[in-house]
Amino acid sequence: MVLKEKGWSDENTRRAQLDKPVIEKQAACFGFEAIAEDEKSGKVLTHFNSVAEKYDIMNTILSFGTHYIWKHIAIKMLGLKPGQKVLDVCGGTGDMSVMAAKVVGPAGRVTLFDINREMMTTGRAKSTNAHFRQKVAYVQGNAEKIALADNSFDAAMVSFGIRNVTHMQAGFMEMHRVLKPGGRFLCLEFSKPVTPWFCRLYDFYSFQIMPIIGQLLAGSRKAYTYLPESIRMFPLPPELADILTEIGFRDVEYRYLTNGIAVAHVGTKK
Repeated sequence: MVLKEKGWSDENTRRAQLDKPVIEKQAACFGFEAIAEDEKSGKVLTHFNSVAEKYDIMNTILSFGTHYIWKHIAIKMLGLKPGQKVLDVCGGTGDMSVMAAKVVGPAGRVTLFDINREMMTTGRAKSTNAHFRQKVAYVQGNAEKIALADNSFDAAMVSFGIRNVTHMQAGFMEMHRVLKPGGRFLCLEFSKPVTPWFCRLYDFYSFQIMPIIGQLLAGSRKAYTYLPESIRMFPLPPELADILTEIGFRDVEYRYLTNGIAVAHVGTKK
């Protein structure tokens, strides 16, 4: 079944993607496609396997390079310090891990945690920032069940990945669990532009241009159709701030980036 609406979902539809409705209905969404709850993780794995080798270059092309600016701003908001231990959940090819490793230095430690081995392998083999990539610890696993100790990290972050987790709140709760009391949290994710005319332009680019570029450069129109669809099913910034506060983070704040195409949320474990 495919959802009828091709655009930004309403609040009820977004709330239906939270853990309780997904579990009760045993149904999740893969973009605008309604699927069985237990099918999503497999579809996500297939999706990222298909784009792993060209994932980074496609991000740069599709965002006109601005994703690096967003990531640098988000890392600064996280407030890392030398010597700290950092967990990068759904870390993929490791851009955020590398940025964190540069800040925490040789006395610190960055662990990249991702379900997709192909993405991690691709990122680890990249020649850019090779020294820092080799310093990162790579751990394969499901973000809903992070196989790491309670209260063991000074900071935990997830960037452009939590949309792909079947039970999003479970992923956030796991990040909260592994953080030390007073530890910092970051979620960098796509969102809805705040200016109406810019939002319309972004919709045109997302649904008419992006899939064509995906087909021409990455050989997958489907992968770059899923991307804008999944963005439009994700909670808006105030909704996500409430979710994070309910989980147990305090002082949750968020910052709109590039008119709200991306939003960085930060908070602290009580």
